[in-house]
Amino acid sequence: MSTIQPVVLTADQDVVLGFYAKPFGAEEIFRVPEERAAFYRGLRIGDSDLGLVAKADPGAGAAPRILLSIGVDDVDETLARVEALGGGPNDMPWGQRVAHIARGQLL
Repeated sequence: MSTIQPVVLTADQDVVLGFYAKPFGAEEIFRVPEERAAFYRGLRIGDSDLGLVAKADPGAGAAPRILLSIGVDDVDETLARVEALGGGPNDMPWGQRVAHIARGQLL
């Protein structure tokens, strides 16, 4: 069995944590080091993990696009929170309902 854990490089871990906490309830489960500014923060969303690595300059130019699919139990309840943050639902041709939120919408 394999486990995939996405890791996001960011100059501002607090902003990224807020981005995933507001609509999805992400919580910090650990950090390295514990006693000062973290190099690595481990987040938990439901039963999934997401890593944040501090990098003062994560790259030049536009930030790369990152897509994370987060399954939820109650789509309508989650969409209400997503819409409050500026996102909206899209019904895909294959029958899946998705919502897209750009990080800039939450700042």
